Amino acid sequence: MSRHQQPRVAVVTGASGGVGRATVRRLARSGWRIALLARGSTGLAAAAEEVRAAGGVALPIQTDVADYRQVEAAAARAAAELGPIDLWVNNAFTTVFAPFTEITPEEYRRATEVTYLGYVYGTMAALHQMLPRDHGTIVQVGSALAYRSIPLQSVYCGAKHAIVGFTESLRCELLHSGTRVRVTMVHLPGLNTPQFDWVLSRLRRHPRPVPPVYQPELAARAIVRAARKPKRREYWVGGMTVATIVGNRIIPALLDRYLARTGFSSQQTDEPTSRVRPANLWQPADSAAGHDFGAHGSFDTESHRHSVQEWLSEHRTAVAAGTLVAGAAAAATRAARRHR
Repeated sequence: MSRHQQPRVAVVTGASGGVGRATVRRLARSGWRIALLARGSTGLAAAAEEVRAAGGVALPIQTDVADYRQVEAAAARAAAELGPIDLWVNNAFTTVFAPFTEITPEEYRRATEVTYLGYVYGTMAALHQMLPRDHGTIVQVGSALAYRSIPLQSVYCGAKHAIVGFTESLRCELLHSGTRVRVTMVHLPGLNTPQFDWVLSRLRRHPRPVPPVYQPELAARAIVRAARKPKRREYWVGGMTVATIVGNRIIPALLDRYLARTGFSSQQTDEPTSRVRPANLWQPADSAAGHDFGAHGSFDTESHRHSVQEWLSEHRTAVAAGTLVAGAAAAATRAARRHR
């Protein structure tokens, strides 16, 4: 069988919940063979069952992405049991919701090792598998916060900025080498994922995503689209992501002052933080809580499954052509009126 006739193989980190969970579900519907990497056994087992039910093949592997040896071993096992890896999605992260002055050095190190070095290690392991075959795609799951930092999320924002930096350097090196291995990024808006129920938080009130909030399935569609079309260097998902990145390039100082006024309240609900909430910084949240969190968080009632910007991005060629045609028609109409 040729490469294109073989079942496609993907590795997804952070596959047990949130965006990773939604992504493996979507890949499974197209028959992908998927290695699911995460720390928690409960969420991994549930995600694997969903993949199988949707028509895919699941290989759950408990992996701490902050440990390169574990990531390398997971990649080797995926290739041995599922076949050559076509797609690697770096998605796993953890963070601390707190002012910078309230985060310990140990917490900062651990969150950075997972969220930043986890992507570095995943990329290393993926390239080790892909470069000898001169084939494969790496998708880095990013955020609008990779370009515009906000208060209370210095750990996450710092790591996402770093991911952009190393990915841009790597992209240049891959282009220089002439390989057909591709790397692209998908930058996401505020999403209704379980992270707000399980990350370590020192906020007085329950943390929440900055509105407008979207369901993780929106992110999953963008990630799969990026996997199909990896020559595009970045995908911006959601109108707020576009506005945030572009706005920071034009008026960064104004955004500093705006976020200083609004950034604290917009990231907290009116409910006080529970004293018994799980924290996944040092151990999996599903192990501590004793249940599977799934893909969605606590904000279903206000979350959107679709975005106008998503549709425009998917159909940008047709939109551009339509705009040109409409502009030409308008110009012709104006010219005809002048010559009456």
